[in-house]
Amino acid sequence: MSRVADWLSPYRGALALRDVRLLFGGLAISATGSWAYSAGLLALVYGRTHSLGWVSAAGLVRFLPQLVVSPYSGVVVERSERFRLMLVTNALAALLQVALAVVAFAHGSVVLALACAMFTSICGTFERPAVGATVPTLVPERDLVAANTLQATVDNVTTVVGPALGAVILIAGSPGVVFVVNAASFAVAAVMVALITHRTERIDVSEGGTVGLLKQMGVGLRAILGARSVLALVALCALVSGVYGTDTVLFVDVSAHKLGTGANGFGYLLAGLGVGGILMAAAVDRLAARAKLAWVIFGGVAGFTLPTALLIVIHSPVLAVLVEVFRGGSTLIVDVLALTALQRAVPSDRLGRVMGIFWAVIIGAIAFGTLIASPIADVFGLNAALATMAVGPVLLGLLALPELLSNDRRTAAASAALAPRIALLEQLGMFAAAKRPLLERLATESEDRSFAPGTPIIVQGDPAEHLYVLIEGTVEVTSSGESGGPPAPIRTMTAPTYFGEIGILEHIPRTANVTASSECTCALIDGATLLEALADASASASLLASSRTRLALTHPSVRSEDDAVSVA
Repeated sequence: MSRVADWLSPYRGALALRDVRLLFGGLAISATGSWAYSAGLLALVYGRTHSLGWVSAAGLVRFLPQLVVSPYSGVVVERSERFRLMLVTNALAALLQVALAVVAFAHGSVVLALACAMFTSICGTFERPAVGATVPTLVPERDLVAANTLQATVDNVTTVVGPALGAVILIAGSPGVVFVVNAASFAVAAVMVALITHRTERIDVSEGGTVGLLKQMGVGLRAILGARSVLALVALCALVSGVYGTDTVLFVDVSAHKLGTGANGFGYLLAGLGVGGILMAAAVDRLAARAKLAWVIFGGVAGFTLPTALLIVIHSPVLAVLVEVFRGGSTLIVDVLALTALQRAVPSDRLGRVMGIFWAVIIGAIAFGTLIASPIADVFGLNAALATMAVGPVLLGLLALPELLSNDRRTAAASAALAPRIALLEQLGMFAAAKRPLLERLATESEDRSFAPGTPIIVQGDPAEHLYVLIEGTVEVTSSGESGGPPAPIRTMTAPTYFGEIGILEHIPRTANVTASSECTCALIDGATLLEALADASASASLLASSRTRLALTHPSVRSEDDAVSVA
């Protein structure tokens, strides 16, 4: 049990944040309703027309708007307060679903129903870029992979639960009831988003009106093309998305002609993919923490594509679903690591536009897969199509492997260069419980500064903005206390040690003077970064006790709120 608890601990950290729970809870509810709605829309259209052509049109009006609007959605996301944007789009989607329900109950025009479906799809286009750009601002760096995995888990769970809910409602009721349920799911999601207290900044993507729309959207594309390692990951993510697109077509033939479960049995295979993603979720955070990821990512690609060949010889529905469970776990690795790489590599003022391009690529890849699957199967046969989708993508994935290996080497070199600084931080004790990724961030973002003997490093009364880690030298600490008299000596500090934490933790001006008494070198750590590092109480307990003791020497009347310092 303890091992299971260790694996789940990163996700508890992310879900401990109220805003994260509200965001992902809303996503889960609306996505479940949307999957149920998919079944309801197809049932409505086919029931009215009895035409597969109209069924295809229903899929087209939901897919094409996303593909067209997605590149621009990132621009809208960055120009807007993202949670307000999600509130508006969820509310509009709820109203559109109510309208669709009215059309269904009144036996209205199929064209009008498809129009409602199209505009609902447009509303949903803004969600993924908004979430992808916002999650890094909601959770600490150490929980970013966990948060992305949670989002993927929500996707996988709703993929299984949503269609089942739609089927149950259709058996007991009608498509109109499904649309009412979906409208309610959007309304609940809108309320949950409205309760989120975090706010995002609007970004002037036009740069004062000097940059046109195409160039605004082009920022996202250039950011992906300009980083070869990110481009390789996005390409692999698009590759597995394209294979998923072929799955949605080929599974119909596999189910009907190999498994004996009928043309509709393909839903079991798709559900298997979702279950695999759910089961793999707890392991992804650990895999992402590995120093070398190239083979992990490529293994995810191979694990998703190669088992498709087994469907050539498998005729048992149970075995086929188990194959899909394995494949679903493999693709989660690629999806989560690609998304996390984008969030870490792209500046926050461009991330929304990058997410818009990213999801346009993913949608386009899925569409491409659905388009090529049927011609391949028609010309060469189902078995040849399955073999092609099993082997071809792995061979294409090999093209990205050299860049992934190169990125591993760059990461290893950067980590080696940071090792002495990380060792210094660990030696201080205040970061003893901090995880390696956070220590690497602190080491990377710290700024070295030298001070000559007699130079003031900290002046009492100044704003507290940085923690100082004394790497070399000796400093003298003096204070005028609360009375404002002549500075009195407090202590002498010799490297390695730290100072300047009291003002940051207490949110007060500097309470003492620190002066270099010899040649000194300090690493400056931003105050906000320090607070994030100390968010784990186990990491900060000794520091808090020490800072309260120091504060009592110079400012005994100052007390932390409720006798505890808030570091969150």
